Amino acid sequence: MVGGAGVWYFVIRSDAPDKVSVQSAVQAVTNGSPAANNTSSNDGTSLAGAWKLVAGANSFVGYRVHENLAGIGSTEAVGRTNALDGTLSFDGKAITATQINADVTQLKSDKNQRDNALRTQALETTKFPSAAFVLTSPISIDTLPADGQTVSQTIAGKLTLHGVTRNVSLSVEGVMANDQLVVVGSTEIAFADYSMTPPKAAAVLAVDDHGTMELQLVFAKV
Repeated sequence: MVGGAGVWYFVIRSDAPDKVSVQSAVQAVTNGSPAANNTSSNDGTSLAGAWKLVAGANSFVGYRVHENLAGIGSTEAVGRTNALDGTLSFDGKAITATQINADVTQLKSDKNQRDNALRTQALETTKFPSAAFVLTSPISIDTLPADGQTVSQTIAGKLTLHGVTRNVSLSVEGVMANDQLVVVGSTEIAFADYSMTPPKAAAVLAVDDHGTMELQLVFAKV
């Protein structure tokens, strides 16, 4: 992440957050309370239309990468950004379109030094300040789930990262909670696929040449 300014690696304790999960996402959206039971309203007619991403602490995308540090050993770097906008379209039988845009200059981890380093290495956010995902194949919804019922899908789309656009598959889980659609998911990213190289800094024995992109998104009907 910045050459020669590797002091950010001299950290013994990691404050990396847990991996995304439907359970923790719903708990955040509902403030720990049970989701309201609106099963009767969950039909294709009432849910069809445009949905908009709900900006804020409950919607984020980010990275998870393993590092091996001298004198410390294996640790995990996790950074997330809430600076998002996005839309989703549902025609009553399938999600026909989705687009998510992220400001990756706002990625935050547990160390400011790491975040600053990403400006010039790896993601190079100074040169490539945004990332985007666009759905390329409709997501069929054969039976609309009741509120609180989790649905798992593998979805296809195009991911633009570090100025490179590639086809990707994401494993996602979705659930309706309090009239909002909550989605979590992840996919493995090889740095070389997006013309990125692992960052270098003092005291770093190794950084994986791949990582996990993870997301937690909340949508509300427009």
